[in-house]
Amino acid sequence: MYLAIPICISLFFLIIFLKSWHVVSHRKVLIIERFGKYHRTLESGLRLIIPFIEKVAYTHSLKEKAIDVPKQICITRDNISIEVDGILYLQVVDPQKASYGINDYLFATTQIAQTTMRSIIGKLELDKTFEERDTINYKIVTAADKASDPWGIKVNRYEIKDIKPPKTINDAMEKQMRAEREKRAVIAQSEGEMQAKINQAEGDKRQLIANAEGRAIEIENIAVATASGIIKIAEAISLQGGKDAVSLRIAEQYIKEFGNLAKQNNTMIIPSNLADLSSIIATATSVYNSQNKKDLSEYNGQNKKDLSENIQKLQTADKQTSLTNS
Repeated sequence: MYLAIPICISLFFLIIFLKSWHVVSHRKVLIIERFGKYHRTLESGLRLIIPFIEKVAYTHSLKEKAIDVPKQICITRDNISIEVDGILYLQVVDPQKASYGINDYLFATTQIAQTTMRSIIGKLELDKTFEERDTINYKIVTAADKASDPWGIKVNRYEIKDIKPPKTINDAMEKQMRAEREKRAVIAQSEGEMQAKINQAEGDKRQLIANAEGRAIEIENIAVATASGIIKIAEAISLQGGKDAVSLRIAEQYIKEFGNLAKQNNTMIIPSNLADLSSIIATATSVYNSQNKKDLSEYNGQNKKDLSENIQKLQTADKQTSLTNS
């Protein structure tokens, strides 16, 4: 009986001693008050708290927190109501200020983000709210961080999750985007057709240039060959007997062509001057006899035979013409 009291007292003090030790986790802090007044801040590790004198008033996590900002209705500059929500990222940087600077820093920071959002969107038109999300996020972070600094809170960033305009506006925007896509498609098609025509015209141009260049080369080659032939003919004429050979060649060609015309049964050839025909025959005969005597190698027996036949035909035609005139 007498031993029970000391044992109970010993157990009581043992329990109190054990409860006086606290293990503070990493990235957490404890705010200790002594007799209701802030005394110190305990960081991670094994810490001793004096029983009945000190107590843990607040516990804070130093990790970054993601706070869901509730949806709210905002009115744009062009008087369109839109529904906006987002996520706010913040963390405690001064546990003492977070404990005694404000009652609920999470709620207060969220409210600042919402009011700043309404203020910023009220200065923008609907189209700009979609285009300037980054600008809106930056302005909200700046305003919320400045307002929460006395509370020991650091606002790291804000992200808009969704912007929902009314259904009528959604339908109008969808039609506008569809029209814009169709417009871009038509422009792309026309540009493609234009480029195809340009390529075709360029190809035709190059083909014409190539044909012209080829024709020019051909004409040049023909001119060179003709000039070379004329030079050789001139050289041949300058040789001994060259003029007689040319006269014989001209007469022979004349008789040949005249004979071809006379082959038609329903055609009668009457020279404008019959004396010219006789003189041509005489000239051809004279040249032929002269060249036959000189025995030119370039006129073989077959040529002589053809010339004789053509002369006979021409004489016959001449007789027929004389009879007709008489």
